[in-house]
Amino acid sequence: MKFAGIVEYDGSDFCGWQRQSHAPSVQETVERAISLVANHEVGIACAGRTDTGVHALGQVMHFETNAQRDMRSWLLGINSNLPRSVVIRSISQMPDDFHARFSALSRTYRYIISNEKVRPALLANRAAWERVTLDETRMQAAANTLVGKHDFTSFRALACQAKSPIREITRLTIHRQGSLVILDVTANGFLHHMVRNLAGVLMSIGKNENPPQWTKEVLTKKDRSLAGVTAPPQGLYFLSVQYDPKYKI
Repeated sequence: MKFAGIVEYDGSDFCGWQRQSHAPSVQETVERAISLVANHEVGIACAGRTDTGVHALGQVMHFETNAQRDMRSWLLGINSNLPRSVVIRSISQMPDDFHARFSALSRTYRYIISNEKVRPALLANRAAWERVTLDETRMQAAANTLVGKHDFTSFRALACQAKSPIREITRLTIHRQGSLVILDVTANGFLHHMVRNLAGVLMSIGKNENPPQWTKEVLTKKDRSLAGVTAPPQGLYFLSVQYDPKYKI
């Protein structure tokens, strides 16, 4: 049987989603908890890997097992074996053709910036901090250039292993909520560090260091060295995944 679960986690204490030999990962933590409930070793696949310090509100993973448990037992049993920083929000049985990664139609990330003169304490690990006042209107004007299907070579990490840099952004919005500037982006897929590089470019424009049309120049040149600083990981959240409605996730 195949099951899917929605995972929420604070990534501050993890080396990222993917299992690593040198540090604790979200994947290893969740696999261990599921295995204890299933009474056998279980491996999981996720909708999209996250890096060290990156958080998630709606990560999706799936696993397969022959263990017989009802949905309530799976949910309560797994969560009772997870640390406070990780929780399974829901779990459901899925058809055999479902795959957390390959069945995804699009993914949405959120980047949160604490935009105030003094660094935040409670948000220290949950938001990026920028002391210079950001102009979210300029940032949105620049962001509009990035919507659509493009070669995002300038916005991928040098170590990115994706075969193609072509991605399609369907939504990229920036809005202010008090001292927080929030960036939401939806695309059919993301390159390594793509959202953090987008955020870095847009923050530069918001600080008046570059004009709004700079995004088009960076995109066209296809040169990562032109795109400036990668924004820090603690502001990034894996927000949600969109699937065919038949999966009812």
